[in-house]
Amino acid sequence: MGFFDKIKQGLGRTRDALFGQVAAVFAPDHELTPEDYAALETALLRADVGPAATDRILAGVRTRLTAAAKAREAVPTLDALRSEIEALLGTAPPPDAAARPHVTLIVGVNGTGKTTTIAKLARRYKEAGNTVLLVACDTFRAAAADQLQIWAERSGVEILRQKEGADPAAVAFDGMARAQSRGVERVIVDTAGRLHVKANLMAELEKIRRVIARAMPGAPHETLLVLDATTGQNGLAQALEFEKAVPLTGVVLTKLDGTAKGGVALAIAAATRTPIRWVGVGEGMDDLLPFDAKEFAAALTASQD
Repeated sequence: MGFFDKIKQGLGRTRDALFGQVAAVFAPDHELTPEDYAALETALLRADVGPAATDRILAGVRTRLTAAAKAREAVPTLDALRSEIEALLGTAPPPDAAARPHVTLIVGVNGTGKTTTIAKLARRYKEAGNTVLLVACDTFRAAAADQLQIWAERSGVEILRQKEGADPAAVAFDGMARAQSRGVERVIVDTAGRLHVKANLMAELEKIRRVIARAMPGAPHETLLVLDATTGQNGLAQALEFEKAVPLTGVVLTKLDGTAKGGVALAIAAATRTPIRWVGVGEGMDDLLPFDAKEFAAALTASQD
């Protein structure tokens, strides 16, 4: 199954929430009425697109359709909507992917799928021919390093871990030293899940980032925030708070296949400076996909057949 088909399948519930009750709005040659715009607004909010993103999308749709009418051009409403979604999501070039070792710092709250995201990234990098080191900086949860160890063994990659209760920043420092001494190409640093409202834990996260930067100038090259799409607007709140605490380079949006709230991707794009880099559309090791705004917009607005 190709990327588009996987994303389309994963967004099925969100698409149902978005279009289930407004199909008539997209009928060919149908001219939108104020009531239609109100129905579209309700549908977008129901899919957790959020007020700000909804306003931007609908304003753009109105502008596109008005301009097309003046030019006597036929622009289907669905095409206008798809174009506005794609424009809102935008595109951003990835950070320095050529750096070696290339260090990715993974952050987020508990239960978002951080560990499985790390496993999927590790597998992807390993299959691309890179050597990979996982650094287990979650030293507070007894099972955290054990779980990461299992994934490392399954993926055939190396892991650096220390005893429970060790200083996470010290573990990160040792991880950078090992990566440099062994010529590792990809380093993925796990961190303890932390609530975005806990200032002391966010300060610790910033310390880990500073230690990595001192040990390896230019690192971390990526800092990815893992968000659970099923939490909807709460995921947006997390993104805003983490963005204040550490310089994020991207978001990983997981569990898109299990929610009707996938519109939160649009809310994040409208409210933050952080682009979406990856989306999770299933539990399989190949179900973490590089984010593509055009494919996401097309999948979200695709027909149900």
